[in-house]
Amino acid sequence: MMRIRTTLQITLLCLLFLTARISFAQTPSSLPLISVQGNKFVTTGGKTIVFRGLDTSDPDKLQRDGHWNKEYFEVMKSWGANVVRFPVHPNAWRKQGPENYIKLLDQGVQWATELGLYVIIDWHSIGNLRSELYQNQMYETTKKETLEFWRILAKHYKGNTTVAMFELFNEPTVMGGQAGTCTWPQWKELVEEMIVVIRANGSQAVPLVAGFNWAYDLTPVNQDPINAPGIAYVSHPYPMKREKPWEPQWALDWGNVAKKYPVILTEIGFCGPDDKGAHVPVISDESYGDAITKYADANGISYTVWVFDPQWAPMLFSDWKFTPTRQGRYFKAALQKYRKQ
Repeated sequence: MMRIRTTLQITLLCLLFLTARISFAQTPSSLPLISVQGNKFVTTGGKTIVFRGLDTSDPDKLQRDGHWNKEYFEVMKSWGANVVRFPVHPNAWRKQGPENYIKLLDQGVQWATELGLYVIIDWHSIGNLRSELYQNQMYETTKKETLEFWRILAKHYKGNTTVAMFELFNEPTVMGGQAGTCTWPQWKELVEEMIVVIRANGSQAVPLVAGFNWAYDLTPVNQDPINAPGIAYVSHPYPMKREKPWEPQWALDWGNVAKKYPVILTEIGFCGPDDKGAHVPVISDESYGDAITKYADANGISYTVWVFDPQWAPMLFSDWKFTPTRQGRYFKAALQKYRKQ
């Protein structure tokens, strides 16, 4: 009799385990859905959320480095992030192939879900999609490939609420004419087609739209916004985009847009002139950190800091012990202070 009970118990436990596995597979994410309400990001029920987080380096690079793992995400969480941004370079996407690259993204999304971190997936190209001329070979793509990328991701992450945002194109720029021409109406047409593809394939992720001048300038939005509801806008206000005092110029260039639409600064950061990897757009000091975080906080603007990697610049840590750099020390403290509020 005892043996029969034991067998029944084991059978029931096995059934419970299988049921749990099936239930988990049908529920890819446990984070509340993010949507847009007025000029705010909101969770289910209309609760406002301001995103403050970190940019990873390309998952393909991190895999090659041996650091695309849960520890990497745990450290980002410990620094105070509530969102992480994955930059997907077109050449890495092609090299891995969609099937293999999506496996990398799935790993990252799962680790983020377990740690309560939202995810932005970014098509990390720099240049002019209209002319298909780019700043560097790693950014080369086509309109067809870009639309196909978003079609694949929209289908794959349909219903996954951890993947909160799709950044449609990292840094649009004509590079002073070196990459040809593209007017705002022409850019709008490209972006609006991407949004149609994403939504027709079932994704509820919020589309993020960047302006020209390497994703800095959003002034055209004031008169001619993207013709699609439920979207947000992006700026990358690195320190050398403007001279001090920054704030009045930020207000004109992208801050005023945040009065009507959600704005997220998906790349901010700085390093000193003698720091490793220093280059002109990001050379500054802690005064920039103070200015950009205070401006963002005062206006309910979200941001992510570039970049959580010890080789890419401006780097946030210097080695795989996650030793913070100068800007790393600054932004780690800045992110962690929100936990105390």
